[in-house]
Amino acid sequence: MELPFAESYRIKMVENLHKSTREEREKWIKEAKYNLFNLKSEYVYIDMLTDSGTGAMSDRQWAAIMEGDESYAGATSFYRLKESIMDITGLEYVLPTHQGRAAENVLFSAIVKEGDYLPGNSHFDTTKGHIEYRKAHAIDCTIGEASDTELEIPFKGNMDLGKLEDVLKSHPAGKIPAVVLTITNNTAGGQPVSMENIRGVSELCHKYGVKLLIDSARFAENAYFIKTREKGYADKSIKEIVREIYSYADYMTMSAKKDGIVNIGGFLAFRDEKDMQKCQMFSIMYEGFLTYGGMAGRDMNALARGLQESMDFDYLSTRIGQVAYLASKLDEYGIPYQRPAGGHAIFVDAKKILTNLPKEQFQAQTLAVELYLEGGIRGVEIGALLADRDPETRENRYPRLELLRLAVARRVYTNNHMDYVAAALKNVYDRRESIRTGYRITRELPVMRHFTIELERVRQI
Repeated sequence: MELPFAESYRIKMVENLHKSTREEREKWIKEAKYNLFNLKSEYVYIDMLTDSGTGAMSDRQWAAIMEGDESYAGATSFYRLKESIMDITGLEYVLPTHQGRAAENVLFSAIVKEGDYLPGNSHFDTTKGHIEYRKAHAIDCTIGEASDTELEIPFKGNMDLGKLEDVLKSHPAGKIPAVVLTITNNTAGGQPVSMENIRGVSELCHKYGVKLLIDSARFAENAYFIKTREKGYADKSIKEIVREIYSYADYMTMSAKKDGIVNIGGFLAFRDEKDMQKCQMFSIMYEGFLTYGGMAGRDMNALARGLQESMDFDYLSTRIGQVAYLASKLDEYGIPYQRPAGGHAIFVDAKKILTNLPKEQFQAQTLAVELYLEGGIRGVEIGALLADRDPETRENRYPRLELLRLAVARRVYTNNHMDYVAAALKNVYDRRESIRTGYRITRELPVMRHFTIELERVRQI
């Protein structure tokens, strides 16, 4: 008999969860202006808003916290972190930051000017926000197949090399400070990028004299997919694969709250010392001194350990296996999602579910609210609200994909929780024909509006 799937860890501590009533949830979401970010965490039963900073640290990470060096300058914790990053990536020059968007802010302050162009594979919200805030342009060069949620191909997060070369040809190198390659591709559904594609992007960057920036929040998950799906990598370790990935990079940004398995933290790493030096002033201005950069020593210690743990194959099999398990339950119920299942989340296809709802009423956000009302589950819209308005016309942008992301926290929930999520989503799916009104915006910020947006229900005519 084949042995069943089981987690690669055991639980030492638990946190109690509160199950609310539908009446309570109706009151709370209305008070939150139908923005799930505005909900108090105690009002949420299963929190799938994000996998960022929500993971459970290991016993060894907690032990490392007790040895944190809180010196303002030259802390041993920084050198432990730097050594861990160098061991994994081969990149020698490191600037810590308090999280990923801070790393973007430091780097883009140094390299991005008004009128610049940064092509990439579906820039995520903070990346695009930092680019457009500087009056530069984020150009999406993701492969077209990523917009077909029913299509099953192994590397749906890839950059379209033809599109990328068209951009590089049509703009002088001085107007393209970097190509941004995100692994895994979050906006497209947590989809991985192949090594062949990473290599191809790197070759185009060298050909046109442009730097390659790898947005690395989920680098270990991407390496797992390369190992399990790409020819020639089955016998390589995750660390060997990661080393090859970064051999093609000029610099990297990292939100360590994902594959660093910590609650706070991030960093920049560079191949060239001169690139790091361009960023040092902004690092000191925005984050703190160069050897702590917005992080406590204890957090750098935990991150140094977490980066190593994230590359453990058994851990990754458990982590990605749980996402695949949730996908298998949705398959049973016939619920459409971005296929194949991604590394950190399931991305439910709201367009295919709420077919009676016009795009102007925000299908994915409506589905997110309905799932919260049904079961106290908090997901996040990856669609028109996140896409923001066009910076020039101020018209709403309606992306090809309108998705509800259900992000799975690392080492936190059991498969019983996944069963609950799938059942709640099935209940919403079964009554989808009755959902005929969505939401309109009553208040929004000019950039990255989805975090604080306020909405009201559209009245049914």
